[in-house]
Amino acid sequence: MTTPDSGTGSADRRSRGGVQSIERAFGLLETLAAHGGMMGLSQLAAASGLPLPTIHRLVRTLVDLGYLRQEPSRQYVLGPKLIPLGESSSRLLSVWARPHLVRLVDELGESANLAMLDGDQIVYVAQVPSRHSMRMFTEVGRRVLPHCTAVGKAIMAGMPGAEVRQILGRTGMPRQTDNTVTDPEVFAAQLDQVAEQGYAVDDGEQEVGVRCVAVAVPDAPSRLALSVSGPAARMTEQVVGKAVPLLQEAARALSHDLS
Repeated sequence: MTTPDSGTGSADRRSRGGVQSIERAFGLLETLAAHGGMMGLSQLAAASGLPLPTIHRLVRTLVDLGYLRQEPSRQYVLGPKLIPLGESSSRLLSVWARPHLVRLVDELGESANLAMLDGDQIVYVAQVPSRHSMRMFTEVGRRVLPHCTAVGKAIMAGMPGAEVRQILGRTGMPRQTDNTVTDPEVFAAQLDQVAEQGYAVDDGEQEVGVRCVAVAVPDAPSRLALSVSGPAARMTEQVVGKAVPLLQEAARALSHDLS
């Protein structure tokens, strides 16, 4: 495996016109975000492969700029300066996603959503509601745990197993309804099935009487998923079967827009 300081990596960066310190700083922020938003220096060093003196120098700069904050425990957390950046990116994601969500609603008649894995939680960043009087409405900005949602399962099916287990260990997999899967081994088997079939289903696992089908957005800059949800009585197997290829097409198109 090539280390961050190897000659090959340096040559690749030069060919791309990259600035090493900026790449490393953003890499640390991404590493923190992927590990729940809080890590110590030694954890950052182990996860990034960078030497401790380099980590310390980058972290101090990010703290001075407000992008990281040091806790009394001496661990580092993502800082408040990231909030407006995140809000702006969420608004842009909503703008890019909306045409694809509108097409899903037109084709299927049920509410369409875009969601993102943010730390250990799923956050809904865009929605176009169904035109039915009885419909599913998920408030943009709402946060839920990933183990009981189709979008969470679709995203996690494409993640390394160790990372999934770490998230589940931190969240505890609380039961939301009688249908919620709370056993990590059963959940892991579900993720294997999702990865094989290319879509995930939430059958009343987050809310009783609600069925949702979701696919991950491939090659996206963040961990994203598109979903269609509605009352279980309307979200029949036939509707789910129709929704899957439409969702996959929309996910590919959105991925292209974001590239």
